[in-house]
Amino acid sequence: MPNSLAGGQVPNPTLDAFDLVDRSLRNAGTSGSIPGSEERGTDPWTFSPLKNTDQMKEVGMASRLRRVVSSFLKACGLLGSLYFFICSLDILSSAFQLLGSKMAGDIFKDNVVLSNPVSGLVIGVLVTVLVQSSSTSSSIVVSMVASKLLTVQVSVPIIMGVNVGTSITSTLVSMAQSGDRDEFQRAFSGSAVHGIFNWLTVLVLLPLESATAALERLSELALGAASLQPGQQAPDILKALTRPFTHLIIQLDSSVITSGVTSNTTNSSLIKHWCGFRGETPQGSSEGCGLFNSCTERNSSAYPEEDRLLCHHLFAGSKLTDLAVGFILLAGSLLVLCVCLVLIVKLLNSVLKGRIAQAVKTVINADFPFPFGWLSGYLAILVGAGLTFLLQSSSVFTAAIVPLMGVGVIDLERAYPLFLGSNIGTTTTALLAALASPADMLIFAVQVALIHFFFNLAGILLWYLVPVLRLPIPLAKRFGNLTAQYRWVAIVYLLFTFLLLPLAAFGLSLAGGVVLAAVGGPLVGLVLLIILVNVLQQHRPSWLPRCLQSWAWLPLWLHSLEPWDRLVTACCPCRACSNSHMSSKVAHCYENPQVIASQQL
Repeated sequence: MPNSLAGGQVPNPTLDAFDLVDRSLRNAGTSGSIPGSEERGTDPWTFSPLKNTDQMKEVGMASRLRRVVSSFLKACGLLGSLYFFICSLDILSSAFQLLGSKMAGDIFKDNVVLSNPVSGLVIGVLVTVLVQSSSTSSSIVVSMVASKLLTVQVSVPIIMGVNVGTSITSTLVSMAQSGDRDEFQRAFSGSAVHGIFNWLTVLVLLPLESATAALERLSELALGAASLQPGQQAPDILKALTRPFTHLIIQLDSSVITSGVTSNTTNSSLIKHWCGFRGETPQGSSEGCGLFNSCTERNSSAYPEEDRLLCHHLFAGSKLTDLAVGFILLAGSLLVLCVCLVLIVKLLNSVLKGRIAQAVKTVINADFPFPFGWLSGYLAILVGAGLTFLLQSSSVFTAAIVPLMGVGVIDLERAYPLFLGSNIGTTTTALLAALASPADMLIFAVQVALIHFFFNLAGILLWYLVPVLRLPIPLAKRFGNLTAQYRWVAIVYLLFTFLLLPLAAFGLSLAGGVVLAAVGGPLVGLVLLIILVNVLQQHRPSWLPRCLQSWAWLPLWLHSLEPWDRLVTACCPCRACSNSHMSSKVAHCYENPQVIASQQL
């Protein structure tokens, strides 16, 4: 055969062969099992159809009883996994506080850096990422304002950064669903829409606040119109449920972080070793003191050791340092978090099947009848705010929504207003907690809480009130499509958004505002120019010069992720990093007679 290949080599399939594989896979009905199904025309937000539903009528009493018992055990397993999932989030927050509290205190002490709005924003992001608690970050800001270490004007960018940093929890949770491409696409889109909303709001309001001090003046007007009286502590239902378990693992004295910022006492251990003294009722925690209150220091040596009551948790009386305990808790909580999340996803996939899943999805994503359909999103905002207020934690609420998005129960369009409501709910919680502050800190605590509330309210007015301006939804979907094709992009996003970019801005801010503006200004302008050119290339290419109508003249690694994907895949040949869509096509080429017959050997 003159056209046969030497050595018996088989040629690589052509692009036409790949297209033929796509058509044959769709015709064979296997698109649901092949990763990257959205690129082939299927919707990753839909459920697989229910199979053999008529057999339900033919089962006997024993099978029905077995099914009822199985459903009950699955429900118990789901609730138990959810409980330990929430507890692991609490312990994860404690671990980050042990690891980063001293660094957070040192960052906040540099008033020269904080005077720059961009630096204040970056510091708010970094500190919230370090301590994994927006409440702790807000309490530090309030304590510094009350101690005259910060002005309210300087604290506004920090509060914006706190709002951005709290969205890292949902992003971390979505990473645990990277095993399934469609689930990861939905889950990561849900976590990204929250972060995109926060960043877009900051990009608009930070320059506006720097120029006009609008949020500060609005909070002053609200304070002037109200007569404030110290109130009671906000109800904490979730803590009441998780505290019996988490306090057996670790107990922290959060007032040490605040005292480390407002004074020079930074050598105290954050781990609570003594929970009371003889002759008084032991206190399990300092939660009853209020979010912004300065609680009594339980680690003080003012009392004889024989009169102290040792706390009852794993590390009470331990000689380990805060750093060592933090690493132990970090490893353990991440392990429990991933295990619980996998169990939740598996149980949800097992329970929510076919008609049941479609019914649940229809109820959750239902709209009011015409012409009141537009009210459905605002009702979702109220639901998100109310549930966050009951849970007393926006991180827990958003982290619970992401797995539901992964299994396809909640649409991105419905999850978006739920996330916005969660932002409002956490500010109302902080506002009630601020009302429980002592008289000397009441005004400052309430003003910071009001600034946080008005910031999120302004974000809703910007990016939700007008349907055309709901930009986070399409941006999150495109980002989800990108991460579904290249999963390593999610890790790059996580590191770049919450660590590398804030650290770079913080390092430039140490050199002064002039250096930050000289370096950051051109970079921001270049990014905005590239975005504008990309938009015009898609919608109005005739408006651009011929050389800018396409990026083909640039090297491939500057306008495509394929070279980077090959590099990452070569360095990390695991399934989570590889692009299995193309490999599935190549494998199917040599198994499909129609494809082999179409090749000219």
